[in-house]
Amino acid sequence: MPQPEHRAEDPQSPEAEHDLGNAVVPDDRSAVASTRLLVLVVERDPHIRELEAHFLQQAGFEVAFAVDGREALRQARERLPDIVITEVLVPKLDGLALCRQLKSDELTKGITVLVFSILAANSRAAEAGADAFLMKPLAEQRLLSTVKSLIQKRQTSKG
Repeated sequence: MPQPEHRAEDPQSPEAEHDLGNAVVPDDRSAVASTRLLVLVVERDPHIRELEAHFLQQAGFEVAFAVDGREALRQARERLPDIVITEVLVPKLDGLALCRQLKSDELTKGITVLVFSILAANSRAAEAGADAFLMKPLAEQRLLSTVKSLIQKRQTSKG
């Protein structure tokens, strides 16, 4: 299977905007690579999963997958990922219900949740407790800058 094209995007472009005050995080792959943070991707579309995996792995993250919300909840409880990236429209337990359950469980409430969807569900994601929301389509730099901003925010709040 051919690898997705790896292309750099201008972090100042409108695609680089996200719901975290549009903070620009330097593309310091070595800093992320040394920590090997775990990202759990909950996505039913195999093409989107493949692209997300490629972008995240190239940036130095360890990536795990779940194709439905129940499987994601089970993995989150077992593996305690640093970040869960979930689509809203996943089977068995939708992404917003998954987020609510993660944030209400003492074991998983500290996991960062990024809702990534084709649906305009920003306010619903916030109500569910999501740490951030991104609207599809998938843009490499926008995804990575958001994930890195969330990691930085999490590390700052812990320290």
